[in-house]
Amino acid sequence: MIGTPPGPTLLGVDVLAVGSILAGVAALAAMMAVYAAVTVRDPMVRRVKTLNARREELKAGIVTATAKKRQSLVRKTETTDRMKDALTGMKVLQDSQVKQIQQKLAQAGYRNKEWAVAVIFARMVLPIVLGVIAVILVYWSNTFPEWSSFKRFMAFAAAIIAGYKAPDLFLKNKITKRSQAMRKGLPDALDLLVICAEAGLTVDAAFARVAKELGRAYPELGDEFMLASIELSFLTERRMAFENLAYRVDLDSIRGVVTTMIQTERYGTPLASSLRVLSAEFRNERMMRAEEKAARLPAIMTVPLILFILPVLFIVILGPAACAIGDTFANRPGGG
Repeated sequence: MIGTPPGPTLLGVDVLAVGSILAGVAALAAMMAVYAAVTVRDPMVRRVKTLNARREELKAGIVTATAKKRQSLVRKTETTDRMKDALTGMKVLQDSQVKQIQQKLAQAGYRNKEWAVAVIFARMVLPIVLGVIAVILVYWSNTFPEWSSFKRFMAFAAAIIAGYKAPDLFLKNKITKRSQAMRKGLPDALDLLVICAEAGLTVDAAFARVAKELGRAYPELGDEFMLASIELSFLTERRMAFENLAYRVDLDSIRGVVTTMIQTERYGTPLASSLRVLSAEFRNERMMRAEEKAARLPAIMTVPLILFILPVLFIVILGPAACAIGDTFANRPGGG
């Protein structure tokens, strides 16, 4: 039986096999790109649905007369109720802790306050689950036989710490990303608020107009402004709507805007001039952050320059000269 001749190789790697794999990956990427282009979803649909639910909730909260019916408005699920009962039975559920996690959930963009119980439950259960998995992998199944007892204990401890910190790290990451996205669009939003205020729109109408105009460019900021507009329309005190906005957003600039709005409502100061000053201040702050990043760039680029760029540069420059010197010594009479 005659074997098939091997294909061309480069550094011991079959070129045809690698080319086939890369072609398959490129074809899969092209199919995914076509699918993503065909199935484009409007990001406003889900947010509009959520805001409409909030509007109906505020309407029902104002119309409802008794406190018992108001309690029925709180969205609960059987799963969270069971978690809450279990945590209450173990006496590990504290009101201050629940309120703190509820604020973090709101800052991360999660409206359902009942998920705070799930976060506390996950913080208690995940260390146990990951610790059991680590014990099974490290000690019972002996997956890493070369590890010493100290390394095994450190792996077990790392699994427990990771399970305890995972919910908090997840929420912190979501809050940071959402706050950065809103920080970018805040100066533009304030400029539009100034234009709407000078055009004679009320505060709630101005917030709704800004949310509509900036909803696609900055969806997170548009979501918060639209929710603030809804609360301004339905809550009995406008101050509560502004305080809720500062409660849901983890930004000092938003707190400054909220303070300005509250003072404007209380003392009757011109809204347009105050917002114009805030907008200019935020733009200068954004420019200062950009200049700070640009100033740090040379120091950050020093390590990659030394480790990756300079060695390659030396090889390219000195390599031909070294090869020529080696050939000269090799061809010299009496050498090698």
